[in-house]
Formats: sequence, structure tokens, C-alpha cells
Amino acid sequence: MPKNNGRKTDGTFAQGNKLGGKTPGARHRTTLAIEALLEGEHEKLTRKAIDKALEGDVPALRLCLERIAPPRKDAPITFDLPPITTAQDALGASAALLAAVAAGEVSPDEGARVMSLLESHRRLVETGDHEARLTTLEERSGK
Repeated sequence: MPKNNGRKTDGTFAQGNKLGGKTPGARHRTTLAIEALLEGEHEKLTRKAIDKALEGDVPALRLCLERIAPPRKDAPITFDLPPITTAQDALGASAALLAAVAAGEVSPDEGARVMSLLESHRRLVETGDHEARLTTLEERSGK
């Protein structure tokens, strides 16, 4: 018999359960109390943080900057790649990418992500080539 950890079939806790009988997604009373305390004060608090940051308070400045411009998780890269219209072109593009990684123009991590894009594109090109060949064969055979 599987354990249900004191929950009823609807996901709520059974009455008298030591966990309080809260429904899934119910918010903690501390969270609700903090929200009640801050009610209507958001603008004042934001203005105060900005004023402190402008006065040179480093933690306040950091807080404001993190909200304005969060750290980037990804950055665009630029390097030359030949056009890819055939599966064979993908081979040339991957060679160009490897050369860019070897030259230090592209980091190995960036190269791996671009290589993944190249591989996906190569498969799409190959699928298109196969479809075109199949269509040509079917037309020749009169289907």
C-alpha cells in the first residue's frame, strides 16, 4: 500500500494532520504577513533604495543595478561562417567554427553551442535534400 503522507485524494492534508491541513499551493503565513506589512509601501521603498544608491550606498547600488541590468547569461558572438545550403556546406562551417575556437575568437563553450546549432541545421538540410530526391524519384516513376 503506497504512503500518502497524510494527504487525502484531492491532495489536501487530512484533518488533524501535524502538517496543518493546508491545500497545495497555499502560502505560508509569514509570506502573507510580510506582504501585508509592505502593502502600499512598494513605491516608497523603491524610491528609498534608489536614493541610497545615488548617495553611494554600495549594497543599495548593487540591488538597483541587479534589477536594472541583471547579469547576462548569454552574449552574442560574431565570426565568419560560410553559407550552409547543403549537408556538405555544414562540414565547411564546422571546420570554420573549429578554426575560430582554435584561434581564440570563440570560447570552447560558445563553439559547442554553435556546433549544436550547426548539427541541427545540417539535419534539416539533409531532410530537405531527401525530400527533394524522393519527390524527383516519384515524379520520374509517374506516381
